[in-house]
Amino acid sequence: MKIDPWIEQNMALVPAAGLLLDLACGRGRHTEFALQQGLSVLAVDRDISSLSAQSPRLETLSYDLEAGSWPFPANFFDGIVVCNYLHRPLMPYLRTSLRAGGVLIYTTFMKGNEAYGKPSNPDYLLRENELRETFGLGFAELRYAHGPVNNPATAVRQSICVRKHADSTIVSP
Repeated sequence: MKIDPWIEQNMALVPAAGLLLDLACGRGRHTEFALQQGLSVLAVDRDISSLSAQSPRLETLSYDLEAGSWPFPANFFDGIVVCNYLHRPLMPYLRTSLRAGGVLIYTTFMKGNEAYGKPSNPDYLLRENELRETFGLGFAELRYAHGPVNNPATAVRQSICVRKHADSTIVSP
């Protein structure tokens, strides 16, 4: 399985030997990559039956993130990876579930992607600078990218990598 280049470029920024949440993990391509990097991983998706990774550092949770309440406590993860998934009600929980010094790596489609195919529904497309606005206060931006990807372009994406400030006082949702 091909690792998303944004995830691959930024995974080393997650604190070593930390606990990583692979949110909406799908088949687990980023779970496997994180395990190879020495991280412990909690892989979460509605259906985890396609996960093939095995490790004593891997926990899995079959959970519908859009139907249930947020299952994780504040300051729980050293890193969070989100790739090709957008459910805006979860954004405040991503902010609070990350430990001080922890790293969020997020990449998904944005407005303009409808010209290239799916997703095309605005509910599943980030607005211009939405990740920066969501993960600005209380976070240090490490990397950011947005716009068409590939040459010739095949998608329009927005990606961010941020570190939560040590003195961050983000209030729980």
